[in-house]
Amino acid sequence: MRGLCATLCCVWAALGAADEVRHPTLAGKVVTGYQGWFRAEGDGTGEGWVHFGPGKRLSPEACAFDLWPDLSELTPEELRPSPFQFADGRPAPLFSSAHPATVRRHFRWMKDHGIDGAFVQRFGVEILREQKRTSVDLVLAHCAAAAEAEGRSLTVMYDLSGLKAERFPLIAADWRRLVAAGQTRRACAQYHQGKPLVALWGLGFKDRPADLKEWTALLTDIRATGAAVMVGIPTYWRELRQDSIADPALHEVLRLADVLSPWTVGRFGTPAGAAKLGREVWAPDRAWCDARGKAYLPVIFPGFSWRNLSALRGQEAKLDQIPRLGGRFLWSQAVAAREAGARTLYVAMFDEIDEGTAIMKCGGPRPVGNFVDLSDVPSDHYLWLSGQAGRMLRGEIPAGPELPRR
Repeated sequence: MRGLCATLCCVWAALGAADEVRHPTLAGKVVTGYQGWFRAEGDGTGEGWVHFGPGKRLSPEACAFDLWPDLSELTPEELRPSPFQFADGRPAPLFSSAHPATVRRHFRWMKDHGIDGAFVQRFGVEILREQKRTSVDLVLAHCAAAAEAEGRSLTVMYDLSGLKAERFPLIAADWRRLVAAGQTRRACAQYHQGKPLVALWGLGFKDRPADLKEWTALLTDIRATGAAVMVGIPTYWRELRQDSIADPALHEVLRLADVLSPWTVGRFGTPAGAAKLGREVWAPDRAWCDARGKAYLPVIFPGFSWRNLSALRGQEAKLDQIPRLGGRFLWSQAVAAREAGARTLYVAMFDEIDEGTAIMKCGGPRPVGNFVDLSDVPSDHYLWLSGQAGRMLRGEIPAGPELPRR
């Protein structure tokens, strides 16, 4: 898009300017990842059924998501006709993350259930393409407007998955463009230790290695803008094993970050596994961070399922691979994190129905297809439980193993 920076400046100016920092700290907060990557045929982006399935070939037999979203509150203007039908023949529409009313509704759900803010995902491989960058810029603008209206914090999170190391400077350039456009002056902007926070995900993973010199240069460049930096790293980053690269130089690079957030989705699948991870990994992780003046942000998730997405890739996966257990799995992680000394939690993810980790309203009547049955709890159960995790972190409710009563 020509004049992208000028366009964004106009958007932020239209939203108004912040006179003070309203979200100065992550301490005591529960935040959630917001993919914002779903598109629908006819939503105006021209992208088709992105992340729902294989473009115009989307069907109950060829789709990429395992959770059916509860769309009962959406207006007719927000819904797009889809190839899905309920068993009685009624049409089953879907949503688009590019619709401002839908994004506003999502942030209102966060507010209603006590979730403090969102880390809005921004994929490096997408912002390299002009048309796609236009689309993700649009979603970011909708998120900023919604976060301000609902009093939630917003952090831009760059996911560097699949991005070649030589393209890393483009991430810093994009962040500088957002800074120039006023993103860090938004009332919704999340701050950390007096600086606007930006997140970079993908450092140190064994299955997506990149030159640590390139990461060092990127972190240095981002910090030069006056930002604090969170990095998304492997579960076993401290011990340099399993999902982590084995290079001790990783720890030197991590000294350039302000917040460390290990990715644990799929690394265990039971409450007992969560408790063990808390004792053996999170507690010593946090001690390492405390000794070096770093904030520690553990990741928790409600469950996992990517049967349909795997089928599109010619692979097999079990539906409901990591069961939610009515919320006991998510709650066990929140308790384990608090016992490990965590003061903040990141819930993965708000809207990732394609990997079965979404906490957004899901469940209720499901159309014909292979979808996880979440009818054992209300559709907002995982939103509510995430908010309760924040209350537990702050000491407002007990941190026992039993689920809080609603």
